[in-house]
Amino acid sequence: MNFICAPRIEARVRKRMAGGICVLSIVSLAGCTVGPKYKRPAAEVPPAYKEVGDWKPAQPSDEKLSGNWWEIFQDPQLNALEQQVNVSNQNLKAAQAAYTQARAALRYQRADYFPTLTVNPTLTRNNFSVNRQPRSPTFNGVTFTDIQIPFELSYQVDAWGRIRRTVESYRDQAQASAADLATVSLSMHAQLALFYYQARSLDAQEQLLNSTVEQYQEALDLIENRFAGGLASDLEVQQAKTQLETTAAQAIDVGVARAQFEHAVAVLMGKPPASFTLAPLPLTMPPPPIPAGLPSELLERRSDIAAAERLMASANAQIGVAKAAYYPLINLAAAGGFESGKITTLISGPSTLWSVGPSAVFTLFDVGRRRALSDEAISFYDQSVANYRQTVLTGFQQVEDNVAALRILEHEAEVEANAVIAAQKYLELAITRYKGGVTSYLEVTTAQSAALSDEITAVNILGRRMVDAVTLVQALGGGWDSSALPARPECCGKLTSKMK
Repeated sequence: MNFICAPRIEARVRKRMAGGICVLSIVSLAGCTVGPKYKRPAAEVPPAYKEVGDWKPAQPSDEKLSGNWWEIFQDPQLNALEQQVNVSNQNLKAAQAAYTQARAALRYQRADYFPTLTVNPTLTRNNFSVNRQPRSPTFNGVTFTDIQIPFELSYQVDAWGRIRRTVESYRDQAQASAADLATVSLSMHAQLALFYYQARSLDAQEQLLNSTVEQYQEALDLIENRFAGGLASDLEVQQAKTQLETTAAQAIDVGVARAQFEHAVAVLMGKPPASFTLAPLPLTMPPPPIPAGLPSELLERRSDIAAAERLMASANAQIGVAKAAYYPLINLAAAGGFESGKITTLISGPSTLWSVGPSAVFTLFDVGRRRALSDEAISFYDQSVANYRQTVLTGFQQVEDNVAALRILEHEAEVEANAVIAAQKYLELAITRYKGGVTSYLEVTTAQSAALSDEITAVNILGRRMVDAVTLVQALGGGWDSSALPARPECCGKLTSKMK
């Protein structure tokens, strides 16, 4: 029966139990921690981004990314929408719950640092058989009551660091979960910005098409008047009608994708699409300069890289757990309490009982189980190292991709702007030639198609630039920093963020 603090337990019992705990606690603290000491493996980091070229990103003296990175776009409507993500996005809530689970798992493992105290009170009425062997007139045929209040204290001495390595592993996993939470948050905010700017790009395209439809309607009216006066043919009227109806159909078709982006924004905000409307706002401004920074900074700025690094540290700690299995388990057991046949004499000195002493468990033969467990832990660590380095490489690739896209699209936008100007001049000349009777209306429709195509291309390029700007912000980590990870997630109720 096990007890640690019975009200009237004898002084010598308390001293022996306390002494045993102190001795084994000292052994635990002085014990070694087996397994390799963690050191973050090196990952190849380039000195500079290759695709920057002659593109001029934001300089270090310019505004840097912060926690609310979307504010760099200076769009009040986007700012208001992004704030709703933190409040109602269900994916973000799921990630927060996952982080809470990881913290709880860490606290569960950390409880092994301390003794476990249990109590198992019982009350039984017993009767031994008269024919019970061996025969005893003292017990055979006797009916008696037995009341027990047993306490049991168990404590495993962490002499080889098994518990410490386990707690270390779970702490690393909790930190990885915190980084995953940051990754989900960045992803949700970035997706909303992407859908928002894609919707605005379609608003600009729809505005352009509707404006063109009005111009085509005016042209059709002019041709119909000329046809009525005998100055134009029916063929020219049909050409103008075809141009008008085709462009009107294009304007209507834009609404399909526009509605889908609006619905996607609503869901990211945690709202049913039926209760949300995104007001049309044509995209007109180019993206702001994005501070790309140095490649070496990416290791500390991306939460997915931080998560991979923490999982790597957790895997390293698990090697220590596996190595500790080669050593004996040392336990301290202390028992004490009261036992009596009467409730009136239960809590009294003569009714006390106790025992205390250490024990050890040695595994002499397990058919290679511990070796297999150790090999598995080492292989899992090697896998986590490869995953970490691949995550770093993917991060560099994503930054390079989007830097290249912004640089090339910026140049393409300049060239396309000249194409739009040239197409407008071509259209003006074609209309003048048609009115002067020099050419047919076919030349006008050809010029109209070229002008509209160039204008739509210019709008699409602007939309792509905004999308790539948001994606670059996401690739750079969205202003997050690894210092935001909680050092001790088991005791920190909230995940604090430190954005630089």
